[in-house]
Amino acid sequence: MSGWDDKLAIDELLHNWAIRRDAGHWERFQTVWHDDGWMMATWFQGPATEFIRVSREGWDKGVNILHFLGGSSIDIRAHRAIAQTKMTISQRASINGCLCDVVCTGRFYDFLEKRNDRWAIVIRQPIYEKDRIDPVSPADVPELDQGSLQAFPEGYRHLAYMQEQIGYRVKRDMPSLKGKQVEALYQRGDRWLEGLAVTPQEFLSVT
Repeated sequence: MSGWDDKLAIDELLHNWAIRRDAGHWERFQTVWHDDGWMMATWFQGPATEFIRVSREGWDKGVNILHFLGGSSIDIRAHRAIAQTKMTISQRASINGCLCDVVCTGRFYDFLEKRNDRWAIVIRQPIYEKDRIDPVSPADVPELDQGSLQAFPEGYRHLAYMQEQIGYRVKRDMPSLKGKQVEALYQRGDRWLEGLAVTPQEFLSVT
């Protein structure tokens, strides 16, 4: 497979992640991950197999989270790759009786590896750049606790607020557009492409 073919295969994989997850095609969603795959998100950090399980449970309970993808930049070195993909995360839920949409813009930052001629995700870490909250009905105004809202990082402040309102515990040191967390992520990406070890535990300890 040529370098261009590898990029096409990775690009298809990245789109399959969003389509299959948002459509609830859980068995097919499993195929975009390696067996030791790991997912980092505001509301979940752990093995991909567990992420699929809790995502499916949320789907069955009516949790409404959707993804939209933009362009990708893919760097390949031997059997490893780093992909950055522009994306939005859209979540709908009720806040104090007001049905709202939160839209968070950012990037998926993926650590990928080719094993047995198959590309798949080893670690996915979103970068949260900016977000906003809108009432579904323009006649409504959500009541937000400003103290709680301001306690969350700017890049995913409203998303975190909504997610904690519906019962999730949100990680408060995820990478944003700028800062030490995203710089540490880029350094891990460089190490990955150099063939060095990058472990999921590193992503849990960033502060």
